[in-house]
Amino acid sequence: MTDVARRGGRLTLLAAAAVVALLALAALHVSQGTAAVTPAAIWRAIAGLGSGSGSEAADAVLVASRLPRLVAGLVVGASLGAAGAALQSASRNVLASPDTLAVNAGGYLAVVAVAAFGVTLPALSSGAVAFVGGLVAAAIVLGLSRAGAGPVRLVLAGSALTLAFSGMSGMLLLLFQQETTGLFAWGNGTLAQTGMGPALQLLPVAAVAFAGLLVLGRRLDILAMGDEGAAVVGVNPRLTRSIAVVLAVLLAAVAVTLAGPIAFVGLCAPAIVRLVGSRVPGLLRHRAFLPASAVAGVLVVLGADVLLRALFGAEAGVAVPTGIVTTVFGAAVLVWLAYRSRDSSSEPEGAAFVKLRGRRAFVLALVVSSLALVASVVAAVLLGDARLLLGDVWNWATGNAGRVVSFVLDTRLPRVLAALLAGAALALAGTIVQAVSRNPLAEPGILGVVGGAGVGAVAVITVVPLASFWLVGGFSLIGATAAAALVFGLAARRGLEQNRLVLIGIGVSSGATALTSLLIVLTDPFNAAKALVWLSGSTYGRTFPQVLPVLVALVVAAPLLAVAHRRLDLVGLDPDTPRLLGVPLGRTRLWLLAVAVALSAAAVSAVGVIGFVGLVATHAARSLVGRRSARVLPVAALLGAVLVSVADTVGRTLIAPAQIPVGLTTAVIGAPYFLWLLWRSRAEA
Repeated sequence: MTDVARRGGRLTLLAAAAVVALLALAALHVSQGTAAVTPAAIWRAIAGLGSGSGSEAADAVLVASRLPRLVAGLVVGASLGAAGAALQSASRNVLASPDTLAVNAGGYLAVVAVAAFGVTLPALSSGAVAFVGGLVAAAIVLGLSRAGAGPVRLVLAGSALTLAFSGMSGMLLLLFQQETTGLFAWGNGTLAQTGMGPALQLLPVAAVAFAGLLVLGRRLDILAMGDEGAAVVGVNPRLTRSIAVVLAVLLAAVAVTLAGPIAFVGLCAPAIVRLVGSRVPGLLRHRAFLPASAVAGVLVVLGADVLLRALFGAEAGVAVPTGIVTTVFGAAVLVWLAYRSRDSSSEPEGAAFVKLRGRRAFVLALVVSSLALVASVVAAVLLGDARLLLGDVWNWATGNAGRVVSFVLDTRLPRVLAALLAGAALALAGTIVQAVSRNPLAEPGILGVVGGAGVGAVAVITVVPLASFWLVGGFSLIGATAAAALVFGLAARRGLEQNRLVLIGIGVSSGATALTSLLIVLTDPFNAAKALVWLSGSTYGRTFPQVLPVLVALVVAAPLLAVAHRRLDLVGLDPDTPRLLGVPLGRTRLWLLAVAVALSAAAVSAVGVIGFVGLVATHAARSLVGRRSARVLPVAALLGAVLVSVADTVGRTLIAPAQIPVGLTTAVIGAPYFLWLLWRSRAEA
């Protein structure tokens, strides 16, 4: 009885402390703003909500803005915290959340798609749309992962699907700017509300879903023993898991409908509770774990909103989405969890993705890739908002073209060259990163290198709008180097294990993306198109001098890699073989990584942030020519150039004269390929 009483006392004390913290944070949250309010005004506003009464200016501010924002924070935080806890229990994966399962991205895409067609829906109908989108995303990601599998597979699948959905959402935002006005800031997660109506309509839905999870709590406790153990005591694992996922997605849909996809709350809240639960017995049982995660989610969301307005002021706090702060915080939590995790041996090794290929296959792949490159260049030069003929190109080359043809080619050829060189650079960087990390699922974008380069470039663009291209390129290199040093430095302290490296890289990449959005919103909050174009990658307006850094990086890197291809093979095998053959492993990794960082930074400075090129091109090359780097490098470079060139041509031609950024097109093309790789490796496992 003593232990039981002590356990109950700790839970009661913890609950009381959480309530006090929640009340204090809510009071601080309501007090923030451009107009001062008194406790009496707050009481009058709360009392007037039910009666329809209320007095004058301060009361009106509270009723119309601050109290709706507070209630939205309460509902969103509790929904995301409980959803993350349920998803982690259902998948038996501590890194599962509405973000890592792409639930938020799926719900956001569904809402944007409906808005793009001019359909305005009330809160409940919009929540139903978000629920369908999130449920589809969760089904895809959980289908690619299996319960109890290593966390890296689930996070990679979710990241790939999130990138694909984000690319589709970005396309719709650019194509239907008038219909989707305001959805860009909402897409980063904002608590700004226009009244209490939406929150009060969605609150019963969240309450029903949360109650359903509480009823399911004992079954989730049993499910933690494993499928076989649960079946022995009469619990159907598949049915329990399915119901938990559906209810969690419903909670996430409520949060997305109210505030947009606020990132990483569903990851941070259960992690905080588990950390406290190590000292409070009984807290990790689901009937306590779920409410505690909901409270932790509220504390994270309201704390982020309070911190946001404390740092940037009340006016900037309205313009800057709350989700940016939670993303930075959540990215740090993801890095911390990855750093503390043990590497899983159940994830696929590089050999699982390739077969042995002969010299004939290499020559054939090289010839076909070269022909594809020539065809993509011809199509890129001739197609666009103005279509040309080969004769027009010949006349331009000989100086006999008319004014219109000359203008078109003078602006189009630098874009074509930028796409080709950036694609080749990212493909070579991807080949290097996969060898150094010994992970076939790694690439510069996933490991944060591209995101770091984006932070450096955007910092210069937003602070110094007239900065030279070379200054932008220099800061892009600094950002990429800092991100790479952070990712590989943290991973190297625990042995540079492949899964940990990828998870840390995803955390750093997410944090870098949030910082990039923060820089743009703070310096130019009304120019959402600028943010979308840069974060989505674009060749628009490029000139020949601006592609020179990529060309220089390729000219320097190509001979270095040609000489060091055998060392690249050895580094990619295991940590022992290079040492036995006299290859300094640490030094070789360092300079190879430096080459990959330089290539990535040069590509980002030329065309912005483009993801998955290094992954898709490298995997396609390995599947065609085998594992030898001497064969993979040239074929990967050709395929990367073809991929970005074709994506850019499609983006310039499909809806001409409007254009789709090349990064969105490559995301829509590359993410499904990446998901197929995960599916194939799952079948092989």
